[in-house]
Amino acid sequence: MKKWLFLAFGVLFATSARAQSAENISRIEAYLNNIKSLEATFVQMASNGATAEGRLFIKKPNKIRMEYADPVNVLIVGDGNFIVYNDTELKQVTHIDYDDIPASLILANDIKIDGEKIKVTDFYQDTGSTSITLDYADKGDLGPITLVFSNNPMELKQWRIVDPQSVEVAVSLYDTQKDKPLDDKIFKFKEKKSAIKGYKKR
Repeated sequence: MKKWLFLAFGVLFATSARAQSAENISRIEAYLNNIKSLEATFVQMASNGATAEGRLFIKKPNKIRMEYADPVNVLIVGDGNFIVYNDTELKQVTHIDYDDIPASLILANDIKIDGEKIKVTDFYQDTGSTSITLDYADKGDLGPITLVFSNNPMELKQWRIVDPQSVEVAVSLYDTQKDKPLDDKIFKFKEKKSAIKGYKKR
């Protein structure tokens, strides 16, 4: 199974940087918690050389759809209860628990970076962007997730994870539309893959 497709943050702050990052962390929490829905084109790249792209749809809480463009015959759909990974080439359907994916952080309604269940392990900011690496308590084999935002306006641009095989997967977002109405029907899995908009590769 093409696991790398779905697996598409040590703290070194000085005292002043810690104080500054607390304000930025609150801003990141507010941004993520205020997202109602999100639609974007994504490009996914892995450190082993694998690449893919397609369309991403998110509706809170916990609904996600990732349509991969040819030649990657994969559809990922999460309806809020469980996630379906459908490899249409292999005719293989796999159910995934939300707790098994670090990207579920983006889908939650109430995100709290409290230093206990979710800890900041790295933080970087320059004039154009901010990146934060978050690690989970009781994460099992899951690695941390790094979120990258543009600063002005603040917008989620990328997330990166490292899978149990030490492969880093980066999912970059383009042409993002935030809080656009999305029909719940697109988050219901149907055995036959059908594209929402006839997506073609960039």
